[in-house]
Amino acid sequence: MRLTLRIRQAASCAGSGVVLLFCDEAQRYNDNEYEWLRDVHDALDRQQIKLFTFLVGQQELLGQKHAMQVAGKTQIVARLMVEELVFSGIRNAHDVATCLNGYDHTAYPEESDWSFSRFYVPRAFNSGFRLVNDADTLWRAFEAPHHKANLPGELEVPMESFTRAVEIVLKDELRDGRGYRPDEVLWEHAVRQCGYVQSRHATGRVLVAAA
Repeated sequence: MRLTLRIRQAASCAGSGVVLLFCDEAQRYNDNEYEWLRDVHDALDRQQIKLFTFLVGQQELLGQKHAMQVAGKTQIVARLMVEELVFSGIRNAHDVATCLNGYDHTAYPEESDWSFSRFYVPRAFNSGFRLVNDADTLWRAFEAPHHKANLPGELEVPMESFTRAVEIVLKDELRDGRGYRPDEVLWEHAVRQCGYVQSRHATGRVLVAAA
């Protein structure tokens, strides 16, 4: 009831009859919790509020969907698990550039002139340094250990490994100064330290989503 009320209030404040609800680690939910989500969905529907639920979780989430289908719990599946979407990691240098461009242009606080890149290396940034220019270099830095470790499949970098590598460069290794550019060796060091190879050996593909 509290969740339903909270969603109603949020929809009212936004002046919208559509709400998106993201539920992380959904593979840990039990049958009761899925029933509760269904009840919330139905209660909001009676009040002309459309709730779109995105369940995000590990591969076990697909197993839960299949088990519900076998058990005949079609009402839950029809409301919460209609489509399956596989999350992919970073697959090429263009994806790397897209993400690095976010560091160069996303401001915090909002409406300020301080992007994440500028915050960490203001003098280099003011003299023209942009992370996006190192996209090809960073992609090659991931390619080399992927092939050297004989990892199966095409190279696909999880965001956790990618952001950790960028964090290492920005917070631990980058030396600010006018005209500074990180060496390729620095990116290679960051990739070794980010744990990409170790995580691929231990896990494999990670997230799926149902909506």
